Order: sequence, then C-alpha cells, then structure tokens
Amino acid sequence: MKKSIGAKTVVYPTPIFVVGSYDKNGRPNVMTAAWGGICCSQPPCVAVSLREATYTYGNVMHHQAFTISIPTELYVKEVDYFGLASGKDEDKFTVSGLTPVKSEVVNAPYVKEFPFVLECKVIHTHKIGLHTQFIGEILDIKVEEAHLDEKGQSSIERVKPILWAPDGRGYYGIGNLLGKAFSVGRKLGG
Repeated sequence: MKKSIGAKTVVYPTPIFVVGSYDKNGRPNVMTAAWGGICCSQPPCVAVSLREATYTYGNVMHHQAFTISIPTELYVKEVDYFGLASGKDEDKFTVSGLTPVKSEVVNAPYVKEFPFVLECKVIHTHKIGLHTQFIGEILDIKVEEAHLDEKGQSSIERVKPILWAPDGRGYYGIGNLLGKAFSVGRKLGG
C-alpha cells in the first residue's frame, strides 16, 4: 500500500548540472543546479530552473547563454561548494582550483575538468513561482574522448555523473545497466 508524503520536490533520478555563465564584467561563474533536464528533441533543448536571487540568474538573463558541465563522481566536493557559495562573494574557480574555459559557441564558460558539456543559448524563460525555467537550445555538446564508447558516443558508465536525492540531500553515483531501451520490453510482446 502506498502512503502519501505530500507535494514535494522529489523525483528520481535528479541530475546534477553545473551551470556556467559570465557576469556583467566577464568574470566566469558556476553554480550547481538540480532542477533540470532535457525538454525537447527538435531542436535539442535542455531546461534548468534557477531562483532569481542567484548570481547565475542575472548572468544568464544578461548574456542569454549558459553551459551545463556534467561532473564525474570525483568532483562531489566541488559540486557541493558550487551550490553553497555565491559568485557575488567568491571566485568559485579560484577557490576550487578548477579551470574555466570560454565556450567557442556561446558567451559562457564551462569547467575544463568535467568531461561532458552542453553549450546553450536561451530561447525561452518561464517564471514558475520561486524559480525561472530557462530553456536552452543545445548548440553543441563536448565530451572528453576518454568518455566516449567504441562507436564515438558518450558513455554514462565512463562519465560517471553525480545524481542528487533531494529528500535525503545526498549525492549518488549511477548503478548497473538493467537493459537496452527499445529492446528489453519486446520480451513482453512490444
């Protein structure tokens, strides 16, 4: 029997996005965001929701561009720090020791050490209560070659992204492959 736990901001899995932007003075900044995901196939788009009070919100509004760097499990401390500190008060790249790289596609930086990067231009914004959802058209994805499979496709097993559990406030790694999409279900007659 299921028990109601009320309306909450919980869904599994919740990705960890490190959103990159430049401030009005051109200083690179990053923040950790967990409210986001792919939202359209054609054109390829990703959504990320930010509170207006964040430094990144103003940066993205100003430049109409952002990146999303996907960190590996090795960078959980840096990811947590990026969500705790404000770019108004601290240079997060200097403190973390990580390296900003200027996107060649959009006016935003990404994190060199993180293996998977989406470069996005803002095409829509939607105010939703406390958050504003930014819809970014994905203009390019960059992946470290070591994180590509034999067919040249990105590999979740090699990237080892960090997942977030909002209800327990914990960071997690990925699990095992359970089956191939558009295939395993055929055993039931699909």
